[in-house]
Parts: sequence; C-alpha cells; structure tokens
Amino acid sequence: MIKVERHTEHGDREAAMGGVYAPDDAVMVRRPLGEQLRSLAPSLLSQRAVHRFIGYMDAQRQRLTREGRRGRMPNRPELVARYGYDVKYASHALRLAYQGLEIARDGRLTLPMPEAERRRVLEVKRGGVPVMAEVLAEMDSVRRQIEDILGAGRTPLPPEPDWARISAWSTGAHREHWGWAAMPGQRSQAA
Repeated sequence: MIKVERHTEHGDREAAMGGVYAPDDAVMVRRPLGEQLRSLAPSLLSQRAVHRFIGYMDAQRQRLTREGRRGRMPNRPELVARYGYDVKYASHALRLAYQGLEIARDGRLTLPMPEAERRRVLEVKRGGVPVMAEVLAEMDSVRRQIEDILGAGRTPLPPEPDWARISAWSTGAHREHWGWAAMPGQRSQAA
C-alpha cells in the first residue's frame, strides 16, 4: 500500500491511494509491495498507453461536442448556461491530451501535471476560455503532436508494456499477500 497526500487547488490536503507516479515527497506511507509497484512504473508505460490516452480524449471530445454517446456525458446545465459549454468536461479532455503528449514525448507521467499544462487545464476548468472551439483546437493540436512523435519513432516508449516483468511482480505480490509459497523451482518475485 502507498498512501499519497496531495494538496488541492485550495491548499487543502487530500489523501489518495495509488501513487505509482506520485512524487516521492507526496508518499506518506511506504510498504515493500508499494515500493516494488512504484519501481515498475517504467515497465507499465508504452505506446499502447499513449493510444489509450488518445482514445479516452477522443471519446470525451466527442461527448463534449455531442458527437458521441450522450448517455455517458455528465449533465451540468449550470456550467453550460454560465460558460456556453461544460468547462469541467473540456478540462478533463484537455488534461488527457497533455498527459498523453508527456508520455509519448518523455516516457513518463508527472503528477501533479507540469505547471504550464496544469495552469492551462485549470484555466479551462474555471471558465477562462470562453469559446469551446479554442479548447477543441488545442486538443486537436496536441493530438497531432502525439501522432507526429509516434509516427516518426521519436518516443522512448516500447510498443507494449513489459508484460513479463509486470506479470512476475503481480504473481509474486499475490503470493506474498496471501502467504502462498512459491511454486516448486520458482523464486518469489515479491521478495
């Protein structure tokens, strides 16, 4: 288990579980399995993850513009009435775009987001971008950057995660947690 503390935009402290990509100074409780999981972070990221970020961003963009499945679009008429579009939903889609770009370009995910991108996403979320088309154009621009990086082979990421390492850790972690001995002839991966 890893317990992560982060500060919200209002300065409040908020506890969160997870923390694979959290900065070291945000991790408040450290246990061996959690530390092992954090060490797997580079093995988890791949070009497949980037394509997932693009897919999630595209789906949110489509719902935002009412091109996608409407049943999954949050209903926030107060935001639409105030800003002309659902700024919160738009900020989530833009966040996914920027995070996908960072993963594709740098092979890592920074949490919290790098300051410039974080400021921009919060500006959208707070209604500081009055025209939805501007946010959509920015998402499209970031998407093109991601496609250029992947298409030109300029990403440090492998095509797929390191499935063997992840599977070995997962098996070992389950065995350790449940107190199961390693299979005959097999060392525990969680040790």
